Amino acid sequence: MTTARSDLALFMGQLLRKPHQVVALAPSSRFLCAEMVAGIDPAAGPVIELGAGTGNITQAILDRGVRPQDLHSIEMNPEFCDRLRARFPGLNVHCMSAGDVGALPVDDAQAVVSGLPLLSMPLGLQRDILGGTFARVRPGGTYVQFTYGPKPPVARPVREELGLDWRVSGKIWWNLPPARVYRFFQPG
Repeated sequence: MTTARSDLALFMGQLLRKPHQVVALAPSSRFLCAEMVAGIDPAAGPVIELGAGTGNITQAILDRGVRPQDLHSIEMNPEFCDRLRARFPGLNVHCMSAGDVGALPVDDAQAVVSGLPLLSMPLGLQRDILGGTFARVRPGGTYVQFTYGPKPPVARPVREELGLDWRVSGKIWWNLPPARVYRFFQPG
């Protein structure tokens, strides 16, 4: 079985067994992954990934030239963590909640790239994720998040509390469902 088919089988099995953890309809497409990692510079330091799943975005980050030891992937599903460790030797896989990203022993990250269903999460968890993100990224660093909807994927109170601004991509039609990518940053 190919990696893509075995990843899809694992993804669908986890979606059925743990629908509260896996809420996407399908793994991220290569088109969405390419847009998610477009701003990553392999020479600019570590990258943190949230909700690594079966590793589609992980692979795109590595394909940008980021070394496995410079990528820290957070995933709370133990079966996905095992798959990531087997698929990407040398990758830093942290089997933990993305809400604990602020405690990750990584400083001066260039970006946090998220495959999480952020808008479906409680406001307190969003605060923990975004507050932890901006504690780990360097000044000018970004939080990259996709969404299927028409509004920014970070709740307004969290955006206002952290003073976030953003840039948004065009719609990525070759994803199920179509999505947009937001890059959040703290101006100044």
